[in-house]
Amino acid sequence: MKPRLLANENFPAPSVAWLRQAGYDVFSIAESGKGLTDHEILDIATAEQRWVLTFDRDYGELIYAKNFSVPPAILFLRLTSYRPDSPGKLIADLLEESASFVGQFVVIRDDSLRKRPLPQR
Repeated sequence: MKPRLLANENFPAPSVAWLRQAGYDVFSIAESGKGLTDHEILDIATAEQRWVLTFDRDYGELIYAKNFSVPPAILFLRLTSYRPDSPGKLIADLLEESASFVGQFVVIRDDSLRKRPLPQR
């Protein structure tokens, strides 16, 4: 079963479209929740059991230091250069290869991937 995803406002629209075409249920903040705070986004992701897709580095601090809501997974992209549809393709490929991201804060770089367990609450 494919995870339900939440694309943060900074996640490119062509990547959201790519993931949807690949069969993923993607809630896009840019389409349906512009202006929501990070706290509200985490609450939605947690309540709806959606994995967060983001380029925003603040989520690590919010989860680990400020005890905000914890969704099933956070995929934090730190790519240096990319086409607008590339993050979606990359996420789809990673999710096809591994379901071991549940309960993880995953940092995705151009040439590496690092996982850290999310806090249990």
